[in-house]
Amino acid sequence: MRTVAKFRGDFCNHQQMKKCYIVFLTVLMSFVASASASLPNTTDVAAIRHARLQQNDAISRHDLDAIASYWTDDVTICRGLGVQLAGKANYRKLFEDDDPNAPDVIIYERVPTDIEASSEWPLAFETGVWKGHIGGIQGSVVILGRYSAQWVKRGEKWLIRSEVFVALAGSGPGRRMKAAP
Repeated sequence: MRTVAKFRGDFCNHQQMKKCYIVFLTVLMSFVASASASLPNTTDVAAIRHARLQQNDAISRHDLDAIASYWTDDVTICRGLGVQLAGKANYRKLFEDDDPNAPDVIIYERVPTDIEASSEWPLAFETGVWKGHIGGIQGSVVILGRYSAQWVKRGEKWLIRSEVFVALAGSGPGRRMKAAP
């Protein structure tokens, strides 16, 4: 009789342990899943940061095709002083109109301070500081401000769908620029 009672006790403990183990694993898996969902998608963030730096390089070299390759066809922009436009062709024209060899050309640079990629949709948000350098990327900063951008992932490539720039400070020729009413 004692053997049967001991066996029953061991069996009950084994069943209870099994249930506890299942509950523990369920809680652990739930925690891991929620923690990983809240972590930034580092691969996408790195790809966007790299794309932004590549576009900055293309801007400094006045490589129009490379500059435009980072925009969707329907890209929209609100420029630093308030002028708005839509479409890749119109955005590209802003760069085409610049003479890269002119001593007073302003070369724009975007410096990301934060990039957040969605884990739900192929979208990302970038924010940072933009600077306008006179005469080239090494030139003095004559206008600067903050910007934000919406990125969208098409296939394996991240593209800019929309950008908003706000001028906040300027010097020399930058201060003579007019804001849109």
